[in-house]
Amino acid sequence: MDLPLHLSFKAIALSPQISVTDASGRLVMYVKQKAFKLKEAITVFADAEQTRPLYRMAADRVLDISARYHIADASGAALGVLQRRGMRSIWRAHYEVERAGGTVMTIREENPWVKVLDALVGEIPIVGMFNGYILHPAYLVTRGDTGAPVMRLKKRPAFLQGRFSIEALGEVNSKDAELAVLSLLMMILLERARG
Repeated sequence: MDLPLHLSFKAIALSPQISVTDASGRLVMYVKQKAFKLKEAITVFADAEQTRPLYRMAADRVLDISARYHIADASGAALGVLQRRGMRSIWRAHYEVERAGGTVMTIREENPWVKVLDALVGEIPIVGMFNGYILHPAYLVTRGDTGAPVMRLKKRPAFLQGRFSIEALGEVNSKDAELAVLSLLMMILLERARG
């Protein structure tokens, strides 16, 4: 994966859809969330036509603030689990990325006030159309063992659409980078639903 990655949400769609492009502008992932599902179910495709599935992410329960989201490749082999830390996530988003050996990474919102202001300004008529240029929530991915920063997901200026970027902050092996990016994709869909 060639970082930074750029995420853009489709402006008008029945279900959330994200195009992920790499630093050279090449489409590397296309994410589509299934509409009208009680349990979250996400498929990540290699193409916008949605013909080549790469990954699947699914919740282990219907509605729960501490749900676990299992991440697997197209063949069904488990890559890891993203778990939202329920009570810790009420004020500031807090997720843990796990493998069989335990927590490998943590995702935390950098400044919860930015998200609150972003949601409030977004509700103001006319002004809300321009909040994509004003406030930019960010999420930091850190190593589970050392707490060293690995990646950052940040909202980017955009008019009437969602744009984000994922940038590398430290050294990370390809397996952890893959799991971190997939976890960030799942997390951003969940956080958008929360407001």
